[in-house]
Amino acid sequence: MIPTYSYLVLGCILFSIGTLGVLIRRNVVIVLMCIELMLNAVNLILVSVCEPVFVFFIMMVAAVEVSVGLALIARVYRKFGTTDISTFGQLKG
Repeated sequence: MIPTYSYLVLGCILFSIGTLGVLIRRNVVIVLMCIELMLNAVNLILVSVCEPVFVFFIMMVAAVEVSVGLALIARVYRKFGTTDISTFGQLKG
């Protein structure tokens, strides 16, 4: 039997990796994957403390985030030809 604190430590490590990826990387697809990693880390922590209702809501948010995020990335790539995160600043107006 694996103790609960092991899941908590693993969840914190995964969340930290995801946070670093969001802060450091410039590619929008990789940033989106890091956000998914962060959401999965929260899912792992919530499952380890036995709150399955919250896990269901986070999985729904993750599914919506992926579909909307990929649609936006595809549209920006079609318009500008790059997935660099600085191009989202050109979408004003």
